[in-house]
Amino acid sequence: MDARLDQYKEKMNKVIDNLKEEYATIRAGRANPHLLDKLRVDYYGQPSSLQAVANISVPEARIIQIQPWESKMIKEIEKVILASDLGITPTNDGKVIRLIFPELTEERRKDLVKDIKKKSENAKVVIRNIRREANDSFKKMEKASEISEDEQRLLEDDCQKLTDSFIDEIDRVFDIKSKEILTV
Repeated sequence: MDARLDQYKEKMNKVIDNLKEEYATIRAGRANPHLLDKLRVDYYGQPSSLQAVANISVPEARIIQIQPWESKMIKEIEKVILASDLGITPTNDGKVIRLIFPELTEERRKDLVKDIKKKSENAKVVIRNIRREANDSFKKMEKASEISEDEQRLLEDDCQKLTDSFIDEIDRVFDIKSKEILTV
């Protein structure tokens, strides 16, 4: 593959990584500690991740357990969870916070699949925009006589193959996540 395509390949890789991160935050009826990755609590005036102020574990398939290093953090952590879009009410016994995830209904599972389908379609649009950006730069290089017309065509063909492989990867990631969500 031509080195002139490397920067575009890197951008496309970032799109895939971003999509996988978004998918990791979508709950599929099982407790996944990554759901808490984006939450921040105020710890001595500093916004900190939950992982930085507590031990997070999954003792059962549908329970996340959060054990703060300092007991005074329980109220702060609960407040952040309630304000988030998790849709789960935390319970605590004074030492440990538990998040109990209900079973997903069939309707909710189908809604989640629609949601992740939308995210994958958006990722495909971004990939195609990167392809267009690459092709535009190849046309400019040809106009400036930096490359020949044949080289331009070859670069565009390689860029299309790269785009196709990333679109296939998005479809593969979507299929894996939708199966995970639809599995009861």
